[in-house]
This record gives sequence, structure tokens and C-alpha cells, in this order.
Amino acid sequence: MKKIISKHGKIIMSVIMAVTMISAPHVGAFAADDNKTQEPSYRTTTEVFDWGPAITKIIVDLGETIPQSAITKDTFEVHVLRTENRANSPILGEAEGNCKIKNAYVSDDIGSIQSKGNYITFDLEVGPDVSLTSPINYNLTTNLNGWVNCDFTIKQKNDIVTDSGKISGLVINKFAGGTKKLVDDFKIGSATYDNVTLKYSSYKPENDYSKKPLIIWLHGIGEGGTDGLLPISGNKAVNFASKDMQAYFNGAYILAPQAPTFWMDGFTGFGDGSSKYEKALMSLIKDYVSKNSNIDTNRIYIGGDSNGGYMTMLMIRDYTDYFAAAFPTCEALKDTLITDKDIEAFKKVPIWFTAAKTDTTVPPADYVVPTYNRLVQAGDTNVHFSFFDNVIDTTGLYKKADGTPYEYMGHWSWIYVYNNQCSAIINGKVTTLMEWLSDQQLNKETKSQTGMKPITVSQTITVSQN
Repeated sequence: MKKIISKHGKIIMSVIMAVTMISAPHVGAFAADDNKTQEPSYRTTTEVFDWGPAITKIIVDLGETIPQSAITKDTFEVHVLRTENRANSPILGEAEGNCKIKNAYVSDDIGSIQSKGNYITFDLEVGPDVSLTSPINYNLTTNLNGWVNCDFTIKQKNDIVTDSGKISGLVINKFAGGTKKLVDDFKIGSATYDNVTLKYSSYKPENDYSKKPLIIWLHGIGEGGTDGLLPISGNKAVNFASKDMQAYFNGAYILAPQAPTFWMDGFTGFGDGSSKYEKALMSLIKDYVSKNSNIDTNRIYIGGDSNGGYMTMLMIRDYTDYFAAAFPTCEALKDTLITDKDIEAFKKVPIWFTAAKTDTTVPPADYVVPTYNRLVQAGDTNVHFSFFDNVIDTTGLYKKADGTPYEYMGHWSWIYVYNNQCSAIINGKVTTLMEWLSDQQLNKETKSQTGMKPITVSQTITVSQN
């Protein structure tokens, strides 16, 4: 079961992902203009995409005003050097090179285009196979991600003509900080229970003094460790805080705990049906709820991918009456470890499974398919399953050489969850995962869904690819 490499097995196949946050030392910058009183510097903008995070923008503070017409994509080059902080962690993908500049323009300090100003923004090429813009690296030995140092050097190639003269020869490598979209809206915390310390990320919705649900998300294998940012930025879990997703719940709290190693570390082995972090996790959840009085305790939802899907299954098995619903994705609790008694416990919790037929890391035939079938056969009427043929890009931005949509590793079915692209016909109505989730409450009678039947691995329950 150590082959459960969450999203990160794809790195080997398609050259690395990307995550947010650059925290590296940067040396000074030098300009040819002797009259300058302020040393030019740069800032970064990071966003989290379906494949992971990427540095999308470099924003340079020139320290003097220039017109929009003075800048083109060829005025500067943007060079990056990516280095590891961890021993024995070779960089996967490119470690150094010039980033492709998609666009360059005069802007304000947050990258919005202006007719004239003191800042230049460079929009960089990003994508599932672009490694130069990735500020994390996956360690193939530990199966954990870690931040890398990303040192940018912006060199001027062509002169900039302004009303006050000419600027030439700029070399800018002074780092002045960065922003991380959505990620910056989270707070990082740490708590210890019975000598187990868990880091976590948390998000609070705008306080309108009404009760709000809590969404708990449990990360995959690569996001374990002691950096609370990884659970939300190793892949697109941060999207639960987006306006679109929050709108389904009229605002929701988000809690993303982090296992020091793997949720699947059991008492007798890896993925043995137990977790040495389970009690500490439940203590953290209850502690967080007690400290946030606006959380509606009748609407606490739990989900997770792969290693986190495994832990989701354990939590609803052992704390059946606490969670209003669960949404495990490519879950890694083997069906042979689930007893008939466990099935009866699962029946008490509304569940929406997600997986893809091309998942070779957690083969559906050994995990989710037989478990789903057993629930259906046991009479569960509020269990749903989005079973995709494969995992593809649905944005239209990334394609294969033949023009068909870019295909991700089959284990990455969480992409459909983060984008709310899972849907099913429930009681005659097409319902998305988030619509369904937002409607679940403890002690609420739900209308029975009829006509549910067991499936085979060759069948597809739901396909929501655009």
C-alpha cells in the first residue's frame, strides 16, 4: 500500500507539480540608472490549479514611473533557480531555466494593468507539465512534498524609454514577498493531544451571526508533515474557500488537519484499518468546533482523498453520530478490511464516493466498488458514487498532442470534487456533490432514493466532463 502516492505519482510521469509559497533568501538588484534612490525588487503571485500550485506572476517594483508602451514581452527575461532544503531530495523536473513570459505590462502593485505606473507584471506560463514555476518538490523516498527555494533573476534585454530618460541594464533579484491566492485567507495552527501534534489550516467565513457548516478535508499522502499550508495547497483543496464553493453553504468553515506522516499509519501496519492519529484528529475537530460557536454542529462534513479518504472512512466508522455526511475520494480503505458491522455503521452516514476507472494506485475493484455495492445491497438509500472513466482537464486549456483533453493520472479523481463536477440524479433531479452536501444534516430525514443497483468496475455511474 505504500504505492499510494496521492497526486504525486504523476510527477514521475509528467514532470512535477506546483505549490504555493516561496520563502527563499534573495540577493540585491542593480540598475544602470545612477539617479535611482530605490533598489528595484520583485514579488510573486501563486495560484493553486487542478494539477497543483504554480507561480503565475512576477511583479517588479521599478521605483519610477514608466508608460505602458515602453514594455513588451521581450523587454526582460525571467530566470529561476529551484533548490531543495531537504537532503537527498533531487529536484524533479527542471531545476533552472528561463520561464516563458506569456504577457508583460505596466501595472499596479497587485498586477492590475495600468496606463503608466511603477510596476511591471510578467504573466508566466504554467501548466501540468511546467516545472519551472513549481515551488514544491516531491521526495520519491519519503513520499512527501516540501517547499523549494525559488530564486528569480529578472534581466533587462531592451531599453525602456521614459519622459525622463532611458532605463537599461536592470538586473533584479531582490525578493520583496509574495501573495498566494485563497491560501492567504487561511490561518495556520497547531495542537497537541496525547503527545501527538497536528498542524492544520483553517478558514472562517464572513461572520453574519448565523450558524455555518464545517467542512473537514483530509489530505493525501504527499501533504503530510509539519507545514500546515500543504493540506490546502498541495492540490486544489484551497478551492473550498472560493466564492463559488462557499455560495452553496452560505459560507462554511474549513478545517484541513495535517498528519505528521500519513493518516494510514496504523498500529500494526500501513493501511491496516486503523490510524495512530485518529484520536488526536477527533480531539482537534472537537476542540476547533468548541472554539468557534458559529459552527452548526448538525452540519459537520468530512472528506478526503486517497490517504485522506482512508481516514474519512475510519472517522465515520468510529464516530458515526458526529458527522452529517462524508465525501471520500479515491478512498484507500480496502474493502476486505470492512466488516458487515462496519457497513451498518456507514449506512447511518450519508456518503458520496468519487473515483476513476483508470486509478491504478487504489484500484476501485479492491476498494470503493465492492464497498459501495455492499452498502446498496444493505439497503442504504443515501449513498452516491461518481465513477469516472478517467481524469481529464475540463478547462479546455491543456490538451494532448492530438488535440484531445490533457489526461491526468487516474488516481487524481479529487480534481472533480474540488471543481464540484460530480453529479447524480437524485430523486429525479440532477444534483451536484456540493448541492447534496449542503443539504445534509444530522437527524434530518431524507427522502429515499429508489432504483439503486450494484455496479461493476466496467460501468460508469456519473461523468461530468465538459
